[in-house]
Amino acid sequence: MTHVVTDACIKCKYTDCVDVCPVDCFKQGPDFLVIDPDECIDCAVCIPECPVNAIYADTDTPEQFEPFLEINARLSKLWPTISKRIAPLPDAELWKDKTNKLAGLDLG
Repeated sequence: MTHVVTDACIKCKYTDCVDVCPVDCFKQGPDFLVIDPDECIDCAVCIPECPVNAIYADTDTPEQFEPFLEINARLSKLWPTISKRIAPLPDAELWKDKTNKLAGLDLG
């Protein structure tokens, strides 16, 4: 089992989860984070740390967020590892309660 970062992280990029990850499985993109499924050890310590509830176990991912399983797997191979907390994006507070943010994001 692995964990997955979903829609709520987009345009926020809170990194509280990164500080508690024992294996540095988070990868950083310009607008959000993903989890490398090959690095994640299923410890689940990141879930309660996420202030926007963006992280799920892959087996508990709500149906509307299932595309994020593939997105995390693909982008984790392209983006660099992040292992220390950084400031959220400047407009994070404006975006944190919005939904369906994936539609406007260019994933290459």
